[in-house]
Amino acid sequence: MEKLFNKKFKILWIDDEIDLLKSHFIFLKSRGYIIQPCSNGREGITVLENDKFDLVLLDENMPGLNGFETLSIIKKTKPNLPVIMVTKNEEEKIIDDAIGSKVSDYLIKPVNPNQILHSLKKTLNQKNLVSEKASNQYQKDFRKISLDILSAGSFFEWVDIYKKIIYWKIELIESENNSMLNILENQLKEANLVFGKFIKNNYLKWINSEDNSPTLSHNVFKNKIIPFVNNNNSTLLILIDNLRLDQWKILEPIISKYYNIHQEELYASILPTTTQYARNSFFAGLTPNQIKNKFPDLWIDDIQKGNKNKYENELLSKQLESLNFKDDFKYFKITSLTDAKRMVLKLKELKKIKLNTIVYNFVDILSHAKTEMNLIKELAFEDKGYLSLTFSWFKNSPLYELIRKASELKFKLIITTDHGTINVTNPLEIIGNKETSLNLRYKYGKGLKFHQKKVFEISDPLNYKLPKDSHEDKYVFALENSYFIYPNKFNEYAKHFMNTYQHGGVSLQEMLIPLIKLSPR
Repeated sequence: MEKLFNKKFKILWIDDEIDLLKSHFIFLKSRGYIIQPCSNGREGITVLENDKFDLVLLDENMPGLNGFETLSIIKKTKPNLPVIMVTKNEEEKIIDDAIGSKVSDYLIKPVNPNQILHSLKKTLNQKNLVSEKASNQYQKDFRKISLDILSAGSFFEWVDIYKKIIYWKIELIESENNSMLNILENQLKEANLVFGKFIKNNYLKWINSEDNSPTLSHNVFKNKIIPFVNNNNSTLLILIDNLRLDQWKILEPIISKYYNIHQEELYASILPTTTQYARNSFFAGLTPNQIKNKFPDLWIDDIQKGNKNKYENELLSKQLESLNFKDDFKYFKITSLTDAKRMVLKLKELKKIKLNTIVYNFVDILSHAKTEMNLIKELAFEDKGYLSLTFSWFKNSPLYELIRKASELKFKLIITTDHGTINVTNPLEIIGNKETSLNLRYKYGKGLKFHQKKVFEISDPLNYKLPKDSHEDKYVFALENSYFIYPNKFNEYAKHFMNTYQHGGVSLQEMLIPLIKLSPR
């Protein structure tokens, strides 16, 4: 860090009274800056074309090409080059024009050398200062988080730990502190190791007793959504498939321009953390085995072909009926750009409907695309790139337009998901048969052979409210960042799926997922 701050920055200073600034040059050179003087705008632009600089000091009031004209040309060719405007004019309009022209700072003449130095440090070292501050604060919190991980004994303690880790993850990504980010990623791995043991010891109790469990997938509507909807005129419920807490956190600042956050909480996805199980339970208000027994025509088993989530609307209808919800509701599933654009256009018509539920599949598409498309693999081989892709997509997506429009129409809003994903890096060998499920983070079937200490094994599915077809059937879940690969061509497939985003297993990222209630601004 010391070397970073001692870098010799190269400054281009453009001022028609450049000869009067020699004392400033001497002072700044004594502080380690390299100064290149220019006496007019055109000369400055020519110098910039032939040399590299870290920053430009630019006089606003010059004969010929004035400061703003010079600035405009600089920004066209070097939009990211910091420019500090120096002006004699204290008029508000001049200052507003300077800010509007994206200058990094502005100074009012006469300026002394210390003012210049302060502005240079503030502009050039801002990222380094932010990075150092985030690093120091995380280091102070690191030990406490580690101790909390070792002592966590409840769902809510794990929620607090995970929220802290994600807070620091976003802070360190934004401050571009990659070394500390690597330390945090290792701490998250440690947390997932302990969390896996916690789930092994507590999940059976959770799934069998609502009184002793957090809100799980099949209880979300009853416990969280219906009370909110009943207290409001018209609510938009948007379920974004595969949305993790860190992804929500990078989208939150954009959405907060149009919505106030009423409540932010996490609930627990059931196992397996997949669309077939978790989302069907979410809409049915039932565990997977209860759905199969009560509505066999609305459940498709793992080994059967076909869309495993084709009956979400019907399951939601039955759940709302069981909850005595008598108001109008609508259900929509968006799987394409065309669907999304149509949804934006018809939003106004839905204002009279009490509950409008939209399943938005893009994040799921993104995570699968990362496995299949080499370009996506290159862009998002780790969480930092994956989050950047999510942010870029959202800013340019119809979903963003949908949320803005919903705010204008004064819809209440709930944003949630069915499960998260995890970047997998540790292949585990497993042996199955032709009827074994295909998912890389869990396996269901008979005759499974695996390393017992490295997985969460459920040999009695019915006790865990999971369906089974024969007494030999069992479920096996990957822990931490592992993924299952068959022995045949093990190395080839292990490499193919390395650093891809998968779901179905046991991890903080897959199981602790956001539920956000919002009110329009």
